[in-house]
Amino acid sequence: MQNFDYRTPTRLIFGRESIVKLPEVMRPLGKRVLLTYGGGSIKKAPVEREQSDACINSAERKEARPKVKLSLYGRVKELLKDFEITELPGIQPNPKYDPSVLDGVRLCKENNIDVILAVGGGSVLDCSKAIAAGACYDGEPWDLITYKVKAQKALPIVDIITLAATGSEFDPGGVISRTETNDKVGYVDPLLYPVCSILDPVYTFTVSKKQTAAGIADAMNHTIEQYFAEDTTLLNDGFCESMLRSLMVNGRKCLENPEDYTARAEMMLCCTYGCNRILSLGNSPSGWPCHGIEHALSAYYDITHGEGLAIITPRWMKHILSEKTIDRFVKYGINVFGIDSSLPKQEIAERSIDETYRFFESIGIPMHLREVGIDDSRLDEMARHIAENEGLEHAYAPLMEQNIKEILVASL
Repeated sequence: MQNFDYRTPTRLIFGRESIVKLPEVMRPLGKRVLLTYGGGSIKKAPVEREQSDACINSAERKEARPKVKLSLYGRVKELLKDFEITELPGIQPNPKYDPSVLDGVRLCKENNIDVILAVGGGSVLDCSKAIAAGACYDGEPWDLITYKVKAQKALPIVDIITLAATGSEFDPGGVISRTETNDKVGYVDPLLYPVCSILDPVYTFTVSKKQTAAGIADAMNHTIEQYFAEDTTLLNDGFCESMLRSLMVNGRKCLENPEDYTARAEMMLCCTYGCNRILSLGNSPSGWPCHGIEHALSAYYDITHGEGLAIITPRWMKHILSEKTIDRFVKYGINVFGIDSSLPKQEIAERSIDETYRFFESIGIPMHLREVGIDDSRLDEMARHIAENEGLEHAYAPLMEQNIKEILVASL
């Protein structure tokens, strides 16, 4: 078991109508708020709330309170009516350094922002983390993201999550894309833990099937990246195996009935746990090879991150299956998919990979790169970029440029 140093300073407020605690959370952090969000879905989806006592007479109070429908955006603005709010809309999936990070940093400095409120999915929160550090730095924010300079300070961040996927709400990291250089960089700093994350599964009811499936794949891959490691514990293996089973069972339920609160809630919590290291404390680092490869795919082609991971993962599994790794695949196959333990090891391992592929395919994810607009024209360039920038020679199963190219070719 490996040494570790761990902390989770983020407060999680989970459940129906947890947003009512937003003013209490925000008040100690300051009055001037940068509100960050994406393409505007938070202005469309209605969110029910009970009408307040001030709006109804005493006779009506004896009856069930009427429901009022507001968009999530309207609900936030209503709760924060006493705050000074500056807005940064339009943050894209695979959030961009230019314009979103740079615009956010500029707005924070111009308006002397005290706290950032990110409302949306993981991309909005990832971008907000980079803004939080950049707002407290006088130089080029990219220096912080690429670790040329260590951040000394960051603005506090609060988030309201509307998409179960990345787990950014419970970790200190984010991923930022720089289009002109085809870089997609993971940026991690303890200063970037959200102060508080508000998680209401109801806000995920309106997420499309495509994005729900991509979120399932993203969280499953976060778990797989930590499970396939050299030195692991029985405890962590159990965490990971139950996470994967839960994501598959509840993920299917969410796709079948988008308003199944119990399934949405468990899926959301699985996603929250996925990236904050609790699944791998004491394990050897795995190198997160599937993420390393996928980062290039979405940097070059701007594809949906979870879909890219689902395409790469079973091909990576097949590529690294060997005498060294076979026992790990056997355990994975038996404990996650219930494959008969009396079968030969090789058959169990191969079946476990096939079952992984079939699950992703069964929830509607395109399972070939060509289906998401990626052909073979830039595979050499991407393989070289990954080999030079992702450090996968140190992964659980080391990958050199040729290995990466072979995985990409197999994924076409």
